[in-house]
Amino acid sequence: MTNTISKLEIIYPSSDGQPMAESTEHYQWIVTIEGGLEALFKDNNDVFIAGDLLWYPVEGQSEIRRAPDVMVAFGRPKGARGSYIQHLEEGIAPQVVFEVLSRGNRISEMARKFEFYQTYGVEEYYVYDHLANDLVGWVRNHEDRHLEPIADIQNWTSPRLGIRFELTDETLKIFQPDGTRFLTYLEQAEQAATEKAAKEQAQDTIAKFATKLREMGIDPENL
Repeated sequence: MTNTISKLEIIYPSSDGQPMAESTEHYQWIVTIEGGLEALFKDNNDVFIAGDLLWYPVEGQSEIRRAPDVMVAFGRPKGARGSYIQHLEEGIAPQVVFEVLSRGNRISEMARKFEFYQTYGVEEYYVYDHLANDLVGWVRNHEDRHLEPIADIQNWTSPRLGIRFELTDETLKIFQPDGTRFLTYLEQAEQAATEKAAKEQAQDTIAKFATKLREMGIDPENL
């Protein structure tokens, strides 16, 4: 088993030597999207989600690879991977890919990424420019097998993921099918603290009311 893993690491490296993100904001967006999708599909063991993981679509050709900022593969089990080697994943390509633009991205590089995702079977491709607050996306036309641009992405709902995109004047908001918004870790912590404080306040109010009833000779347990 160890020899097999070592051989795979040599043929299909788990790192391309490139940084995951070029800024704290760039990193935060990647983590927020990846984490939101993990939460959405936490109960579905056949949806694999990863951030900045090298994807090798062609067996034996390790030079053909990309590391999407976030990718989603339906029909593949959750679990740790050093890379996504497609021929070991029952030949299933990630169906949905996200890229978050950074200052270092060039037009030629983004064109190469688009061609890669077009060639190797991605069904939905989304690119968010957090610096310009601009979102673009493509979906695969199953008749001619090409990725086609989404004409109006405002309030667009992903066919595969069921999530909805909303562009405000300030930022991109992503919502789960039940309306829950994708949150950063800080926003999640703040929300949890608010909910905890509200719960404690409610419990304190109930306790004070029960004390008042007892002072009046009424047993709240009998109400």
